[in-house]
Amino acid sequence: MAITAADVNKLRQQTGAGMMDCKKALEESNGDFEAAVDYLRKKGAKVAANRQDRDAKEGVVLAKTSADKTLAIVVSVNCETDFVAKNADFIAFAETVANIALDKKPNSIEELKALPYNSEITVADKFMEQVGKIGEKIDIGFYNIVKAEQVVGYIHPGNRLAVAVGFNKKVSDEVAKNVAMQSAAMAPVAIDKDDVDQTIINRELEIAKETTRAEGKPEEMVEKIAMGKLNKFYKDSTLLNQEYFIDNKLTVRQYLQGVEKDLTVTALKRYALS
Repeated sequence: MAITAADVNKLRQQTGAGMMDCKKALEESNGDFEAAVDYLRKKGAKVAANRQDRDAKEGVVLAKTSADKTLAIVVSVNCETDFVAKNADFIAFAETVANIALDKKPNSIEELKALPYNSEITVADKFMEQVGKIGEKIDIGFYNIVKAEQVVGYIHPGNRLAVAVGFNKKVSDEVAKNVAMQSAAMAPVAIDKDDVDQTIINRELEIAKETTRAEGKPEEMVEKIAMGKLNKFYKDSTLLNQEYFIDNKLTVRQYLQGVEKDLTVTALKRYALS
């Protein structure tokens, strides 16, 4: 069967694959359009399999908030190079994946990938298609949901960092944005000191003890000094105890209590590309 330029162009428009790849797919499929689409998807799967050892450390990190402001998602669609991450088509692809996640609220990356991307293919299939089109390893690097009485999503300029913050009651857009920007800029590891993972606490204490000993302090003082350094870590690295970036005379907790006495943060997810 003769393969026409119109056939090749039609396949390119639907799949985004290169002209020569589309021509070969149609030739291998004897002009069967659907079989050619499958051929290109399989080619994408092959490319993906060949690139499993590659690092996908670039990408697009997005936060999306539901219309009623009670739920937000944070998702990272990763690729290998900054060049691809800044491509408008790739950003649009990441936006679509984020919108699907917000709409369907899957509980995991695996559930997100199993959802329909459109009426024809799943999200996972679309990733394979994109791998075939772009030639890089592409995957979902992070996905999480935040639920609260009110949530806000914030995307730092450049799409490399996003946060979702949940509050225990309704707040103004200004308050929500200020706390989200604080979370983005100051990289808290937890909301409050009681939320810090024990592994992190143990590591900070060990580092504090070793540095204290290296400074020549007496052994009987090491534990006390290490605890002091741990408290400094809590102040610097937990959201409610951090200095509020707009007014460093206040902590974030004090800022929120100044807005409303029992106002606090109940949920926080932050993800940044390294």
